[in-house]
Amino acid sequence: MFPKALSFGFLRTSKAAAAAILVLWSVQASAADKVTFLTSWFAQAEHGGFYQAKATGLYEKAGLDVTLKMGGPQVNAAQLLLAGETNFMMGYDLQVLKMLEQGHPVVTVATSFQFDLQGIMAHDHVAGLGDLKDKTILVATAGRTTWWPWLKAKFNYTDEQTKPYTFNLQPFFADKNVVQQSYPSSEPYQAKLQGVPVKFFLFARDGYPPYGTTMVTTRGFVDRSSDVTARFVKASLEGWKSYMADPAPGNALIKADNPKMSDAQIAFGIEQLKALKALDGGDAQTMGIGIITQVRWNATYDFMVSAGLLKPEVDWKQGFTDRFVKTLKLSM
Repeated sequence: MFPKALSFGFLRTSKAAAAAILVLWSVQASAADKVTFLTSWFAQAEHGGFYQAKATGLYEKAGLDVTLKMGGPQVNAAQLLLAGETNFMMGYDLQVLKMLEQGHPVVTVATSFQFDLQGIMAHDHVAGLGDLKDKTILVATAGRTTWWPWLKAKFNYTDEQTKPYTFNLQPFFADKNVVQQSYPSSEPYQAKLQGVPVKFFLFARDGYPPYGTTMVTTRGFVDRSSDVTARFVKASLEGWKSYMADPAPGNALIKADNPKMSDAQIAFGIEQLKALKALDGGDAQTMGIGIITQVRWNATYDFMVSAGLLKPEVDWKQGFTDRFVKTLKLSM
């Protein structure tokens, strides 16, 4: 038995220690930096790494309290980023360079995919992108100021070949002379459901230079919160590595955000990402996933200037930084 005085002292010390631990725990629990990331569209396999990082606690482990917000047809991500309503947005290189041209200080800090996933879906008799001279090409409005000028110049196609793509696949199904813009996990999946054999041709295979599903923020945020940026990039890329190994946790959150997304379509999307080596192809094979390089940004700048999409005086080097990815060397 402890003497009464010693006993009371012990209790007081124990209570003080417990209180100190509780205060420390509370401070640590509340110290997570809040980060908002706005995606480019409704939740899908192409966003899986971010959902995986959230679902498996990778963001939490990095000291981040991350909120994932879905984009969509009525969401102006660039406007929300500039207004400070989101800290990061899922972007693409042509968008960033145009924003620089307009005087907006945005910067790409990492990429998910080593190339843009944009391509063409064609009927199975088409040999390749160079085989479309006698075809009708369906192009959405946004495509006319992004990939279409590249495709037209690359293969000497004409505007007269094009018709609007309204995201209705019936014109394609009804006419084997029609080809259309496509993402590997979207339109080809719908064709598969209809039993229509198709081929998908990725523009990047023929030299289309942009990256895909990038992480974009503002120069101001990087200057104020470089440590938060570094932790967000690292945890997100770790999320991608985890997702490609076991996507179940991320898929559960994807379906919670987007109930229309089926297990079958998510699985199809993951298969396409793996087959195309979207994350770990190209420079990522030797430099690690998420890597972005000056050579690629220069190529995108050159394409945009030559196509009349960008003023030559834009300082394209301001559109990206590799400081958050070049030392990670994270492999799949």
